[in-house]
Amino acid sequence: MRIDHADETEADERAIFREPDVAAASSGEGLHGGAWRKPSAFGVAALVVALGCYVGYRAIAAKEQPTQRAGQRAASGGPQPVAVATATRGDIKIVRHGLLGTVTPIANVSVKTRLAGELTEVGFTEGQYVRKGDFLAQIDPRPYEAQKAQSEGQLLRDQALLGQARDDLRRYESLKKLDSIARQQAENQAWIVKQYEGAVKADAALVDGQNLNLTYARILSPVAGRVGLRKVDAGSYVSAGDALVLVAQIDPISVIFGVPEDYIPDILSAQKKGALEVAAFDRADTKQLAVGRLRTLDNTVDTTTGMVSGRAEFENTNEALYPNQFVNIHLLVELREKALVIPKTAIRSGASSLFVYKVTEENRVVMQRILPASGERYDDYAGYNNGMVEVTEGLSEGDRVVVDGADRLREGAEVKIGTADEPARERRRQKRPRQSETQ
Repeated sequence: MRIDHADETEADERAIFREPDVAAASSGEGLHGGAWRKPSAFGVAALVVALGCYVGYRAIAAKEQPTQRAGQRAASGGPQPVAVATATRGDIKIVRHGLLGTVTPIANVSVKTRLAGELTEVGFTEGQYVRKGDFLAQIDPRPYEAQKAQSEGQLLRDQALLGQARDDLRRYESLKKLDSIARQQAENQAWIVKQYEGAVKADAALVDGQNLNLTYARILSPVAGRVGLRKVDAGSYVSAGDALVLVAQIDPISVIFGVPEDYIPDILSAQKKGALEVAAFDRADTKQLAVGRLRTLDNTVDTTTGMVSGRAEFENTNEALYPNQFVNIHLLVELREKALVIPKTAIRSGASSLFVYKVTEENRVVMQRILPASGERYDDYAGYNNGMVEVTEGLSEGDRVVVDGADRLREGAEVKIGTADEPARERRRQKRPRQSETQ
């Protein structure tokens, strides 16, 4: 009987996928008693391709299945856990920052000698703190004591001559009334008295000058502050005007900083309500060093920089501020009391505006457009207000907003109110594939 090639091919394919009879195979016969045939090359290739596709499909499905299930849970697997905060009333600080300044002592005095002579004693230690009027150094006073004694002797002599001249003038006045002496002689004696009066005054001034020199020979601190490195040692000969030491008043201490001219109106307006608070931060602008008050602004703007200099004063008992140190100044220009505030973590950026996820009474979220008081720069002031931001439009006191867990939310989604840790735990759980899903 003749068999078609098509029928033969179909029979071969059926034979490939049919389990052979063991007994028939051992006897060399097929399922229908015919001779056993080997599978064709086409059939083997088809089988290999089919198996490869199946294995690849299983591998890809194993990777995608956890993500798909997580997405399904997010979309339709029940309420999403979120943490919320309530819009409340609070005080908000408006701070101007990024102001660069230099620590400057309120008084920085170079102590210099006023006399020439030998420096016989130094009464301070480098780095020592001194009070105003404390002893610093001594110049040999003996030459000035001798000059004082000489001036005092000259004064006594001239005082004696003045007394004698006055006595003579009184006698001449009496004789002139009796016409016993010429009038000219009495007048000349009066001029002699005046000459001696002038000499006595000059002598007294010399004595005062010598007393002043003796005062200058004993050098005292002109201000309270910290003593620097001494310029001369005991035993050295000094001339008038030689520098001895530098005394810097560092408690309190000041910072001179630049203020952009655009800030001047706000600062002057705020100063009318009282002294403005100033905070000094380190060079990196991360660590607060001291808190003080704004003393004043300069009376002119630097035309080359567009800045005006300001001076702030700080208590410096812990020496956190050091002369010529570079600092960043944060200037409080306004304190807004009873402002409507929310955490800055609740604010999200949309295509054209800022918004929050507001939670309704039914625990569903709606995208609510808001307007922070400082606009897009709301984050500039959050750091000074424990992470809180003032909102002027879009919310009312008591409204609930999502502060954590908003990444997968959409308009109208149902949420489950929890703690701040719960949304993070849920995200970690969804990202971690189950062992059964990967096998």
